[in-house]
Amino acid sequence: MHFGFALAYNSTNFKIHTVKNSLFPDTLIGTTKYGMKTVYSYSDPGFALGIISDFRLHQYLRLRFTPNISFASRSIQYTLENARHDSTKIYKKTVESTFLIFPLELKLQSKRLDNFGAFVLIGGGYSLDLASSKKPSSAAGGNQLDDAVNLKRDDYFFSGGAGVDFYLQYFKLGLECKIINGSKNLLNKSPNIFSNSVDKVNSRMVIFSITFEG
Repeated sequence: MHFGFALAYNSTNFKIHTVKNSLFPDTLIGTTKYGMKTVYSYSDPGFALGIISDFRLHQYLRLRFTPNISFASRSIQYTLENARHDSTKIYKKTVESTFLIFPLELKLQSKRLDNFGAFVLIGGGYSLDLASSKKPSSAAGGNQLDDAVNLKRDDYFFSGGAGVDFYLQYFKLGLECKIINGSKNLLNKSPNIFSNSVDKVNSRMVIFSITFEG
């Protein structure tokens, strides 16, 4: 068994499931009634710091527990349009999160070739969003963009990835790319057009890590 630490860049996004059959609600903005036309999610960059616990199960198989704290941000853009299609309004909501992520993964590694080796990862885990404590407002209205996406705190995810290891004189340097997909619907509904236009929200994250192991 050995230990290490990781520095990571992440790109976090939402997988958004809109209300089926385009049954988007309408809202009154000024004197004009608008309906939701599109909802898109955009990824923003973030970073993470983690520790590594690596347990050897077999010559080419390892069990890894790699808890980390991850700082992430993503944006959602809402496009509203009136019934005559001659007036459009665009709203953008940025959602910031601080995750505690607890992955448990199997690492299947290749035979070492001199000071080089490749590997694949598969597993899953639990994540906790420390920035999700805000509760949605109970008041209705069309311009409550602050309550557009209120996220639940807990999520479970599946993960998979690949990478390479370089065996240096005093430590092992690893380069790793991994994707994690959340399994829970994270949306806390609010009584406004922005929230009611979305049926389900899942989290997904792409992580590129540099690892240092003893």
